[in-house]
Amino acid sequence: MSKCEQCIVKQFNSLKHLSREELKRVSACKTSKIIKKGKPLFEEGDRINGVFCIKDGVCKVSKMSENGRNQIISLIKKGDIIGERSLISDEPANLTAIALDDMEVCFIPKEEIIKDLEKNPGFTMSVLKDMANTLKKADNVIVDMAQKTVKQRLAETLIRLKDKFDVTDDGIINLQLSREDFANIVGTATESAIRLLSDFKKRGLVEFKGKEFKILDTKSLEKIAQGF
Repeated sequence: MSKCEQCIVKQFNSLKHLSREELKRVSACKTSKIIKKGKPLFEEGDRINGVFCIKDGVCKVSKMSENGRNQIISLIKKGDIIGERSLISDEPANLTAIALDDMEVCFIPKEEIIKDLEKNPGFTMSVLKDMANTLKKADNVIVDMAQKTVKQRLAETLIRLKDKFDVTDDGIINLQLSREDFANIVGTATESAIRLLSDFKKRGLVEFKGKEFKILDTKSLEKIAQGF
């Protein structure tokens, strides 16, 4: 099990603001686990009682609506921390996190994170900035849902995924999403997402091989996202 103070992943999140001694203390009480593809890190209503630091893999974070449709709120990848909102509010999880591939995560208990939030202002400010950024993105999603068409939202999603995730030498985005996942990100029926993705493929904007995909024409997708 790797030590927090030696782990490269911490450079990508708020843990980089902890001192070496603080990281040693966190490392002594964390637990590492493998989350298999399709399994939950946590589910809505769970008491998480800590935070997860993503060492490898990707998970989708979603909310089930009253009509039974899943809305994917965000995709969490290597280097991200998840669970801090429930920890600070001291409430059960408001969302569900499901592994999109096999994940390696470290779980840090609530007591340790609270100690660092109380004693390390740099760490606290970093966590608050991350939460503020998450709220900003949520605001944008609400506006997009109200003002943009499904076609615009799908084009925007494809561009965003290309920017957020690693791309192989062949241009394939290092992320596997089902057509249903795409539908749940943009907030539409799976049939509509399939139809639009097929149209994008015919127009030479995107290429699919199963769940793998690559962007072929970013400029045209940007125009669609802007409503042209």
